[in-house]
Amino acid sequence: MKLLVVSQYFHPENFRINELVAHMVRSGHDVTVLTGQPNYPQGRLFDGYGFFQPREESQFGARVIRVPLVPRGKGGGVRLTLNYLSFALTASIAVWTRLQGSFDAIFVFQVSPVTVGLPAIAARRRFDAPILLWVLDLWPESVRATGAVRHPRILGLIAALVRWIFARCDAVLVQSRAFGPSTQALGVPAEHIHYFPNWIEGEYEVAPTAPLVATDDIEFRIVYAGNIGAAQDFPAIVEAADLLRHRLPQIRWIVAGDGRMAPWLREEVARRNLSERFEFLGQLPASRMPALFADADALLVSLRADPVFAMTVPGKVQSYLASGRPVLAMLDGEGARMIAESGGGLAVPAGDYAELADRIAELVDLDPAERQAIGHRGRAYAMREFERKTLFERLETLLEKAVLSYSTERGTTGKR
Repeated sequence: MKLLVVSQYFHPENFRINELVAHMVRSGHDVTVLTGQPNYPQGRLFDGYGFFQPREESQFGARVIRVPLVPRGKGGGVRLTLNYLSFALTASIAVWTRLQGSFDAIFVFQVSPVTVGLPAIAARRRFDAPILLWVLDLWPESVRATGAVRHPRILGLIAALVRWIFARCDAVLVQSRAFGPSTQALGVPAEHIHYFPNWIEGEYEVAPTAPLVATDDIEFRIVYAGNIGAAQDFPAIVEAADLLRHRLPQIRWIVAGDGRMAPWLREEVARRNLSERFEFLGQLPASRMPALFADADALLVSLRADPVFAMTVPGKVQSYLASGRPVLAMLDGEGARMIAESGGGLAVPAGDYAELADRIAELVDLDPAERQAIGHRGRAYAMREFERKTLFERLETLLEKAVLSYSTERGTTGKR
């Protein structure tokens, strides 16, 4: 199959689309990636990349077409808007000027922003191929929830744009079952919506060769890995750490990641004299996660209280569970349900830092064998529900069905 992948983000940026592309190439597919110049999450172009260079390269055996964009900078509203719109514009132009030949299908990796669908629609028009859009971030709900957009009229315009994009997709894949009703409400027929969750990143059955952080037998290490943004509610995490500073002085908070709230987090930890309790590792590649998680006593995931976040399952949850370590979750809805169903951790309501502190204390007091049993239950659930090879094969089946359905429809009804 000749596959065009449209994604604003790609290697060396650290996103799941990298692993998916590598798998598709290994499976014998001819893959072209249309993407931007890498600048996430630091907000500046990576070393070796410029506004116009490189225009083309090879990654994981795939042809990668890069287009210029405005770097996201510190993530302010104006700069993010320019970042999103510049990619949508330059990628749409590249569809007509730089892509050659033909494609059987177009796969869209849709985290924020939803405007990544625009160049895909241009490609659909030019190459007469079906679009499969993988929705990992619901718009307009997510931009409203993070406070990026508050004006009702602008939110209404974004909703209209999402409807327009969804109407031109042949299949919409959703990372959470809870996304289904919202996607359907935006005009997507139920039969075009498919549940396709995040898979387990990394090889968690492989024992780490060396720890990433200093260890001490009396410490209880809580690891957070991922984006440090407004959605993750770090103010509540810091409150929990403050509550536990005297109650459980052996707690050590290890944060691996970066994002818009990272400077605030470091300053707030220092302001509260919690620096000895926290260790900041910065952004780490996915390949380092198994060793980091294996060296943890518990793994932390959190999202702010908001209806859209209650529908979202953070991508780290699958890998957390697969690591065989207990998960501490401060979130609502689908993510909390998954943790409870797996038996692999303890969940408290979003924003409830006092209860989070209590559940941490409960976990610390457990016998190590009991904590290990929690971790084993979570791992068994993850391997059953989110095993990478199984999900990739499911995606290949969806792509083949979309191509066949599209070809049949075009043959019988002509151009739409």
